[in-house]
Amino acid sequence: MVQQIPATAIIYPDSDGKPMADNTEQFQWIVTLKENLELMYADDPDVFVAGDLLWYPIEGNNRLCQAPDALVAFTRPKGYRGSYKQWEENNIPPQVVFEILSPSNRRGEMARKLQFYNRYGVEEYYEYDPDTNELVGWQRQDDALTVIESIDNWVSPRLGIRFVITPETWEIYRPDGSRFLTYVELGQRLEQTSEQLEQTSQQLEIAQARADRLAAQLRELGVDPEAI
Repeated sequence: MVQQIPATAIIYPDSDGKPMADNTEQFQWIVTLKENLELMYADDPDVFVAGDLLWYPIEGNNRLCQAPDALVAFTRPKGYRGSYKQWEENNIPPQVVFEILSPSNRRGEMARKLQFYNRYGVEEYYEYDPDTNELVGWQRQDDALTVIESIDNWVSPRLGIRFVITPETWEIYRPDGSRFLTYVELGQRLEQTSEQLEQTSQQLEIAQARADRLAAQLRELGVDPEAI
């Protein structure tokens, strides 16, 4: 007689033993996607964003899982997770997932991922190959993921972000029109802003000093600068 293992006794590993990325370019894309999406929803406590997090859709089955390079789950609170166990998330699957391809990815592997995302409720799935600069997307229609025929200038229904395919790369724009930036670009932008603020502060200090000198001169002449 086979003994049934209680669902509570089943261990769901936090890692599948595979590397997050096979090369620096793939890693850069994963980080850029995850961090920019995180930034977009930083003020919304009920949007969960993660990168390379194992997603288990069915309680009791610890072999059935995928780790999207980036995922977004709406109506789920932010916070630490070792994995995304769907039955602990009000049975809500991630609505949007991204995969960044590497040379080691095989056609059969990506077909199985598409099948998984289709079966377990993903609404939008995007797959980008940095080597060929090819972006493919699927959107759920009639309870199935259907390929998006025209992906250039596509706006994600869930995220509101716009995709632009240039001859060199894939550009992503937020609803406010600003482009997704790498961590280095964000740092450079912050440094430029800090320098501009410093220059403005110095200009204000110079202007204030001039105003103080003028006020002193007016007082020496017996004129109240406050009355002018």
